[in-house]
Amino acid sequence: MLSEISSWRGAQYLDSGWLGPAFVVMLTAFILVNIRRAGKGKDLYIRRIAGLNAIDEAVGRATEMGRPVLMVPGLSDTVNAIVVQALNIFSYVSRIAARFSNPILICCYSAAIYTVGQEVIRDVYQQEGAGDKYDADSVRFISDRQFAFAAGVSGLILREKAAATFFMGEFYAESLIFAETANSIGAIQIASSTEATQTPFFIAACDYVLIGDEFYAASAYLTRQPVLVGSLVGQDWCKVAIAATFVLGALMNSIQLGPFHHKEVSEQRVDTVVQPLEQPRLMKVSDTFMYQLFNPQEDKELKIDRPQKPGAATPTAGEGGGE
Repeated sequence: MLSEISSWRGAQYLDSGWLGPAFVVMLTAFILVNIRRAGKGKDLYIRRIAGLNAIDEAVGRATEMGRPVLMVPGLSDTVNAIVVQALNIFSYVSRIAARFSNPILICCYSAAIYTVGQEVIRDVYQQEGAGDKYDADSVRFISDRQFAFAAGVSGLILREKAAATFFMGEFYAESLIFAETANSIGAIQIASSTEATQTPFFIAACDYVLIGDEFYAASAYLTRQPVLVGSLVGQDWCKVAIAATFVLGALMNSIQLGPFHHKEVSEQRVDTVVQPLEQPRLMKVSDTFMYQLFNPQEDKELKIDRPQKPGAATPTAGEGGGE
């Protein structure tokens, strides 16, 4: 039987226990169930995020003042998940601006982001039936050097007198430069940084800040697409389940190892075999149910035959310092 198992390509995962795969299955089920619920029109609850609710107010204020909306998708070198999320938020902002014929400015740190940003904003204007109002110069490549970029964006904020600014993505030492510059001209600011060290600076100088998961939940919150909303709610369910597992584990360990339950054990686990002890002893952490649940034992008889790569030398006795 073991020889048949060891010949299976995925046999190396058999010693990982059932808990990990169970959580993966549970997470997948939670997401699929909630996507189905959202697709059927079920109103899934997402808590109010003040920074995202203020987008309409910020763009409306810029329209009333006749001044542009300025957006910065962070200082990422490539088009990664953070940039995509920032551009998703900016596409929503641009959609509102297009409806009110309000000018926008998007300042890019990378040429790749500049190219993608142009396409995204152009599509937004075309979808709103305002393709003739799209200005190719509204998406600008400033510089791929940190403080040259900071100086260029700050200069644009001051010259254009932006009424609303959005800073979303990866920010570093320049975060406070942007925030203070926009604050000096009275712009309403909505910001979010994936760098935890920069979030306090945005909190100190900006009107609204998206913290932590709020940044990644923005697409689902703004668009209410069933797939996005269902995925978000499903992940929240899984977080609750994992937290409940921690609480349950702490309670069970406390009961088994608590001051009033010094349980004596007369057996011990050696690999996968339970052997009797010569003398009973007090229970250790490794004897508890939760420890055994999270730390399954490995069967030494299970051997994995891995095919060698072509040209790989077969180690012989005496090589590699072994005896």
